Amino acid sequence: MMRTGPVTGLAVQVGLLAGLSVSVGLTGLGWTLGVAYGLAVAGLLTWALWTAGRGLGPADGITLARATLVGGILAMTVGVPGPVWVIVWTSTLALVLDAIDGWIARRTGTDSPLGARFDMEVDAFLLLVLAIYVGRSAGLWVALIGFMRYLYALAGWLLPWLRGQVPYRYWRKVVAAVQGIVLVCAASGLFPHWLVLTTLAVALALLLESFGRDVVWLAAQRFPALRRLGPLVFPTAANARAWDGRPLVRSSA
Repeated sequence: MMRTGPVTGLAVQVGLLAGLSVSVGLTGLGWTLGVAYGLAVAGLLTWALWTAGRGLGPADGITLARATLVGGILAMTVGVPGPVWVIVWTSTLALVLDAIDGWIARRTGTDSPLGARFDMEVDAFLLLVLAIYVGRSAGLWVALIGFMRYLYALAGWLLPWLRGQVPYRYWRKVVAAVQGIVLVCAASGLFPHWLVLTTLAVALALLLESFGRDVVWLAAQRFPALRRLGPLVFPTAANARAWDGRPLVRSSA
């Protein structure tokens, strides 16, 4: 049961790549990366489900479908890109499904840390693919939108206190949604170049603010000299946890 979902997802991924190859054409590099991506998703998801001792929930299935679409987008954007309209509509569908899987998880009571992590990683990789694709015409700096999540993860590997839990903030979801919408609009080619560059710069600024606030919060918990900064970035975070997992005491400052 635990392996059925990921293996089925891999089969669907290969089927999607075959369909795209026939309908819009894929380069050899596109095929290679698309299949490699599908294998990576299936392998990592199988391992995660086995570790958690459970199978795919209904929301996880939608996230897996979205991950499959991302594999198709990846295959179409490398080498000689496929038709813009196919890339845009496939990306739009992936973004729409992103709004659905979380709702279904809450509705069915099947939300879980694994499901949330899976959802987040699919989101991050979609942004990476789109940012690199848009960056070809808008400038390489746009790729920073896609690499931000991975740079943060790398920093957390080097500095363990950056892996601490931060307080919940709905604004993170808003910022993440903005990145996807702006990148899809930029990829469509329907808007003036100056407007595309402006909205991409605003999106990147919002992303830097979102990650920056988390870094400031975590630094404030790790270093006593910065402790007063915590309430400034998360003034109502009464139930957050410190970088090492200890409950945080809300500052009176």
